[in-house]
Amino acid sequence: MLDLFIQIRIIDIIDITLVAALLYGLYSLVKGTTATSIFLGVVSIWLIWQVVKALQMELLSSILGAFASVGFIALIIIFQPELRRFLFTIGTQARKSKLTRKFHLFKVNSNIILNVDAITQACQNMSDIKQGALIIITKQNKLDDIAMTGVEINADISNALIENIFFKNSPLHDGAMIISNNRIRSARCILPVTNKTDIPGHYGLRHRAAIGITEDNDCFVLVVSEETGTISMVKNTVIRSLKREEVKSAIEKELE
Repeated sequence: MLDLFIQIRIIDIIDITLVAALLYGLYSLVKGTTATSIFLGVVSIWLIWQVVKALQMELLSSILGAFASVGFIALIIIFQPELRRFLFTIGTQARKSKLTRKFHLFKVNSNIILNVDAITQACQNMSDIKQGALIIITKQNKLDDIAMTGVEINADISNALIENIFFKNSPLHDGAMIISNNRIRSARCILPVTNKTDIPGHYGLRHRAAIGITEDNDCFVLVVSEETGTISMVKNTVIRSLKREEVKSAIEKELE
């Protein structure tokens, strides 16, 4: 009797599991953004369409089917930032996998050692006098497009230089600094501000910009608050406040 009602194969269970994982992954990407309501609305319409098809309601099924076929292109346009972030996440995980590490094609130059002491000292000194700062430390993605929005520096890292760049009367203090390959590559860079709506109100524009740059790029950001002097690290859109003695170890952990 059960075989007459429904037939469930192992491949069907795998199919359902993969679709559920895909939907959950997409929802995790848009959670906290203005696209959340759109995503839930699209899923609701698709579920209604499946129910209508199962009930053989031909007219309503054809209307919803036409909407689904045309709406697919519209969804690509609407969810362009989220789709880019999704593909970036997949590519980043593949690049970090043990399999890709075996091939020299995907191997990065590990001979360059970041001057962590200078960055740590600069952040601590700026924290003491409540001098705002926004420092991006790149990994795989060198942020060429972001670096072009600022002023090229291409200088050795030193705590004195970092502090002078972010000094409030300096012409380069407004914006972000990009550190790549143990060099201060550029300063006064313009960053994309996140669209997330679940960020606590006490975080200012620097923190929102730090979240925005880590949404689609393989990097982490050090932020020194101008209001409180608090040092924070932002990675994968997650903000973590650091104590003075934690700054160096936090940077070194990210570089591992």
